[in-house]
Amino acid sequence: MSKSAGSQAAHFVATFVAAPGAALEEPLAVGAVEAAGVRLLDASWLERGVALDIFIETPSHAALKAMEAALCGAPVDIIAQPAATRRKSLLVADMDATMIAEECLDELACVIGKQEAVSALTAQAMRGEIDFEQALVTRVAMFEGVTVEAIEELIGRLSPSPGAKTLVATMSAAGGHTALVSGGFTLFAEAVARRLGFDEFFANSLEIEHGRLTGRITPPIRGKQAKGEILTRLRDARGLAPTTTLAVGDGANDLDMLARAGLGAAWRAKPQVAAMAKARIDHADLTALLYAQGFRREEFVEN
Repeated sequence: MSKSAGSQAAHFVATFVAAPGAALEEPLAVGAVEAAGVRLLDASWLERGVALDIFIETPSHAALKAMEAALCGAPVDIIAQPAATRRKSLLVADMDATMIAEECLDELACVIGKQEAVSALTAQAMRGEIDFEQALVTRVAMFEGVTVEAIEELIGRLSPSPGAKTLVATMSAAGGHTALVSGGFTLFAEAVARRLGFDEFFANSLEIEHGRLTGRITPPIRGKQAKGEILTRLRDARGLAPTTTLAVGDGANDLDMLARAGLGAAWRAKPQVAAMAKARIDHADLTALLYAQGFRREEFVEN
């Protein structure tokens, strides 16, 4: 099938995206739609063997679940959304374990030999089992005396998640605004934002005296509501409709941000987040969020 005038009037588009190195076959995707009892209107490859748009009548939540089940464990993600508003003008993205592979505080804990204690608190906070702000304060206290030089050395070892730079560069080239938001710290976020090409960043500030961390956070603390509030502020400042916003994150402190976005995508997410997000990326890389907007592979901007 190929995209035609009929697809333009479709209520929804389901974008099927395969994991890197995996091959997506059209019969698998079409079969998943048919198995869910959803009427298929048209289909179009965004990148043959990798990403396929299937235009459908508006599906129920149960039908979307049935489509996922019909994939029978194939390493393929499905992002379903209204076709008319799929292209986004604002990207707000989490940093730790989303735009970069690492949790910065966990990595810093390795440097000072406190990995087990810090990682346990991080995991509990990201799963929503303990209060995010209190967990943050407790972890930061463990870093009293760590030098700024040690942090700068760690920053050089941070690795972008697959597709992160392409996602930011392509949306920027298309006229979108991009913001990195983190419940972590400006020392890390500033460097990551610059490296990935974000327009701006938001994070907490660590108190520093004589080149060392004091173990305290400079108020105010950006807690679990801050990311959603930042998204709303950036959206309203640009006069954008809620449907034109995209957010991506992995932890419980991202839930409000994901809920406020037109498309809120859970990236390799904790169970609570995956269950509540509008979309999940479990297999593909972050360029899935470009395919979801209708970008074809040849439109990607690589930096």
